[in-house]
Amino acid sequence: MKIVIQRVSEASVTINQVKVADIKKGLLILLGIVNEDTQEDINWLVRKIANLRIFNDENGVMNNSLLDIDGEVIVVSQFTLQASTKKGNRPSYIKAAKPEVAIPLYEGFVTSLQKEIKTEVQTGKFGADMKVELLNDGPVTIIIDSKNKE
Repeated sequence: MKIVIQRVSEASVTINQVKVADIKKGLLILLGIVNEDTQEDINWLVRKIANLRIFNDENGVMNNSLLDIDGEVIVVSQFTLQASTKKGNRPSYIKAAKPEVAIPLYEGFVTSLQKEIKTEVQTGKFGADMKVELLNDGPVTIIIDSKNKE
């Protein structure tokens, strides 16, 4: 699994002119899934997300986690995170998991994250054409790949 985490002051997801997710301070997480992903990938990422110290403390230093600030979360499925641009100019999405594999993992990720942070995680809709709006706070944007645990 590959994720892009963006620390936001606010974020929302709109589908067919209907706002389906809307948060204030917290994280917008874009999630890309491959066929080889498992519950182990989910567990590792969820713990990392909940405890990642990327929110400012009272001294303006990034010492607080999502748990520390009671932040909100939106998770958006994004197969394009698994794009390969090795040859040519048209990205290949061959690595991205097909819906029959990706949907259960996506849903499992959301459920596991909700349990870890003990609050509702808002989402987009898997496979939908979504309009994602955000006000990146910082900006702070972090990319994490569960297959490359650095």
